Amino acid sequence: METSEQILFFSLTAIIALIVGIIAGRFLLKKFFKKIEKEASDKAKNILREAELQGEVVKKEKLLEAKDAFNKMKSEVDADINRRKNIAMQNENKLKQRDQQVNQKLNELTRKEDEIELLKNRLSAGNEQLAKRKEDVEKLHQEEVTRLEKIANLSAEQASQQLVETLKDDAKTKAAAYATEYLEEAKLSAQKDAKKIIIQTIQRLATEASIENSVSVFHLDNEEIKGRIIGREGRNIRTLEDATGVEIIVDDTPDAIVLSCFDPIRREIARLALHRLVADGRIHPARIEEVVEKITKGIHDEIIQIGEKTSIELGIHGLHPELSKLIGRMRYRASYGQNLLHHSRETAHLCSIMAAELHVNPKLAARAGLLHDIGKVYFEDTETPHALLGMKLAQKYNENPAVCNAIGAHHDEIEMNHIISPIVQACDAISGARPGARREVTDMYNKRIKDLENIAMTYQGVNKAFAIQAGRELRVIVEAEVVNDQQAQQISSDLATKIQTDMQYPGQIKITVIRETRAVAIAK
Repeated sequence: METSEQILFFSLTAIIALIVGIIAGRFLLKKFFKKIEKEASDKAKNILREAELQGEVVKKEKLLEAKDAFNKMKSEVDADINRRKNIAMQNENKLKQRDQQVNQKLNELTRKEDEIELLKNRLSAGNEQLAKRKEDVEKLHQEEVTRLEKIANLSAEQASQQLVETLKDDAKTKAAAYATEYLEEAKLSAQKDAKKIIIQTIQRLATEASIENSVSVFHLDNEEIKGRIIGREGRNIRTLEDATGVEIIVDDTPDAIVLSCFDPIRREIARLALHRLVADGRIHPARIEEVVEKITKGIHDEIIQIGEKTSIELGIHGLHPELSKLIGRMRYRASYGQNLLHHSRETAHLCSIMAAELHVNPKLAARAGLLHDIGKVYFEDTETPHALLGMKLAQKYNENPAVCNAIGAHHDEIEMNHIISPIVQACDAISGARPGARREVTDMYNKRIKDLENIAMTYQGVNKAFAIQAGRELRVIVEAEVVNDQQAQQISSDLATKIQTDMQYPGQIKITVIRETRAVAIAK
């Protein structure tokens, strides 16, 4: 019993102690937690205070950075605004200048319109006066025709028919008279012609046969030079062809270029120009034109020297400079394939020998023999026979009358009135009639080519005319200031029609009219 009470007592004591312990623990825990909370609160306040201080510092730094950035941006914006203001002011000044120019042009156009209107009024008045004058002239013409019809008792058509019948009768009478006269002349000259044939058999010369060439071959060191001569898109070779009038053929022939032209002077100019251009190395259109111009002048100087040298070698003195120049041109002219200078020199030698045998002045005979064909190299008159033209030139430059008569009579265009005239005629035949001396085909070809160029030169505004490709193309260069594009087209059409009407030729001929405008300035 006592034991149970003790256990109960200890149990109650333990429970009471546990309760007291729990109460005391809670009190102590609460006090501990309050202490921790106070410490945490103080720490949080300190952190907030430090954060506020750091925030103020950062705020001040950011404000300073923002202020600097704003000032920088403001400066850039101000500079951009100033730049745009300057541009706007410049544009405004340009607009003002353009306005002034436009106003000036408007004033000038207004003035020109006034002038055009005035010209129109004058033209209208002139047309009215012209129409009135035409009416007056037509009226007077009708009155005159009526008056003549009344006087003659014939109408205009009847009078025209009567006039035609009268002209027919006159033409028949004159034709019969001319036929009788020519028949009598032929009978009288038969004996003289027989004597000429006998004289022609006196002497024959055994010289080499003459061959007329219409091409020359220009040899090259290598094939690369062909490309430089042709130039970009062929402009160099076209410039050279236009400047010289020579067709330049560049084919597969190794190290060679063919120059084709019926005129030996042009071929020689082209050959020398090519030689100088290839040696110099500078090949372009301006240089080509410069070289061709210099070579042309050099050839003309050489022609004068050839004429003077020939006359000195033959012992002929006192020739007029123009006659010496014509003698030099003979070097580049052929007659039926025979070189004209060689033929004239040969004729002069024969005349001198024959005149000495006949006890006639040999110097005068040689002079006439040298000059007998000068009419063939005078290109300004192509209608007059060369014998008569040569006689006129000799008379113009005060040659001896016997020489003039020999020149004009060596083809029986005029009557012979001096002893040296038949001598010149005979020696001319001796030089030209020997076997192999002449070829008629080449001369006919050259004549056809020359006729093509002469026909083109008859048109107004034509500066140069070149027949190329063996006469299959006629290239005509006109002056741009005189001929416009429509007129150039008309010239080509008219030329084609005229050539078809006036000439005989194989195949067809292409007419090319070139109108070129150049603007040249010199920088100094």
